[in-house]
Amino acid sequence: MLDIPAPKALPENEPVLSYAPGTPERAKLKETLGAMARERPDIPHVVGGKELREGAPFDVKAPHDHALVLGTAHDGGKAVAEKAIAASLAAAPGWASTTFDERARIFLRAADLLAGPWRARLNAATMLGQSKTAHQAEIDAACELVDFLRFNVAFASRLTEQPLSVPGTLNNLELRPLEGFVLAVTPFNFTAIAGNLPSVCALMGNVVVWKPAESQALAAYHTMKLFEAAGVPPGVINVVHGHGAPIADSCLASRDLAGIHFTGSTTVFQALWRGVGERIASYRTYPRIVGETGGKDFVFAHPSSDVDALAVALVRGAYEFQGQKCSAASRAYVPRSLWPKVRDRMVGHIEAITMGDVTDFRNFMGAVIDERAWTRLAGWRDRLKADAKANVVTDKGWSREKGWFAGPTLVEVLDPSHPVLHEELFGPILAVHVYDDGKVEETLELVDRTSPYALTGAVFGEDRIAVAHAVKRLRQAAGNLYVNDKPTGAVVGQQPFGGARASGTNDKAGSAYNLLRWASPRTLKETLVPPTSVPYPFMGAE
Repeated sequence: MLDIPAPKALPENEPVLSYAPGTPERAKLKETLGAMARERPDIPHVVGGKELREGAPFDVKAPHDHALVLGTAHDGGKAVAEKAIAASLAAAPGWASTTFDERARIFLRAADLLAGPWRARLNAATMLGQSKTAHQAEIDAACELVDFLRFNVAFASRLTEQPLSVPGTLNNLELRPLEGFVLAVTPFNFTAIAGNLPSVCALMGNVVVWKPAESQALAAYHTMKLFEAAGVPPGVINVVHGHGAPIADSCLASRDLAGIHFTGSTTVFQALWRGVGERIASYRTYPRIVGETGGKDFVFAHPSSDVDALAVALVRGAYEFQGQKCSAASRAYVPRSLWPKVRDRMVGHIEAITMGDVTDFRNFMGAVIDERAWTRLAGWRDRLKADAKANVVTDKGWSREKGWFAGPTLVEVLDPSHPVLHEELFGPILAVHVYDDGKVEETLELVDRTSPYALTGAVFGEDRIAVAHAVKRLRQAAGNLYVNDKPTGAVVGQQPFGGARASGTNDKAGSAYNLLRWASPRTLKETLVPPTSVPYPFMGAE
């Protein structure tokens, strides 16, 4: 019998808890943060359901307190990667034979566990390991991952629209898993993405080798524990920690590589794609390649914009989570008539920003992920301060003694082709180009062509005709476009996320579009009364 799931109604988005003083969730999270900071687990690879601790150890540290070691992980390299590939292929037949309903029940259980007893644990791991505030961790590790798990099941249940069956035949369509294993490569900045990339592939019946970012190892450890608690069988999702190149090379060299599900840098994604292309004749099947990469996300403000709303959107969009979102506001185009007011309001907001240890809930910002990120961003700041074509308006709060604190930085750029307007920085530096009010059309052209990326963007304005024109003009400039809002904060089920150009394949995580990439459809035709003679009617004698 074909596994054709009954369509499920779309779930509601997981409510965002406030963590306000006096709330039970705040007390529970504080308690969990204190306990987790003392645990220091020896973080294993998980291969075929077994914990391995092979490879050189490396410390996982808190970005906001780099003396705080949160755990020790291991650089698995080629040896562990090959074990993970073998374990995934061994588990593949059994997992493929499970019904969709069985697989769905596992990931719906994971969602309910995360929404309930696991919520504080994954939020705390995300706060400590990635320096997210309680709010940023809540909307990521709890709400967005819960939403991914639930909405993926609902979207998958709607995919098998059946083909036409004419009289005398029965036609069916089934969604098979891909033939082989999927390599899932996930970033440090979103626990939800790290959990979604392997789990959505597994939901569709695939087996996975999961390579999380080294700096996200603590949250990845707890995410895998969550999947195991929910009932994901051994070998379906295999975790290999450590440096990415040897792990990726082993996966690319396997003839059983069936797909790559990737979120990370454009350079690494292009290297993976190139590696697949160079080996394309060696694979059992053409690997599916899905990637979400970089962004240089814009805010275009029309002269009719509301100054207060624009200033708040720019500050939140650029500086929440230290600008380490692929959707973060990184370049803005503000009309000359509004710039003095917008600048002054932004400076006021920036001066009020509190930054420090995220376990202190009074802080709005934490630290960037590691020393390498801090050094790169500090280099940009120094370069901009020495540049005659740039005016650093404010750059408060930079320090590295205790943690990697890169302060919220606002820079006015005179040259519309300045590198800071087209290169991805991935940090709390917002570049603003001030344009003449009469050059709206020319500025829209700048927005569209200045950056190679096309992930997110925002258009501000109260003139509806002008806004509609900007939205149309910037049709290819962003996969997620916002009107009178910051360019961050996509919600599963509401704004499917992804971009094109250098930003990725735009397969829209959290939607049916993405799910279809992890299935291999098969059609089955049954003829009810087969013919019993060879000749056709037209061949009869006159």
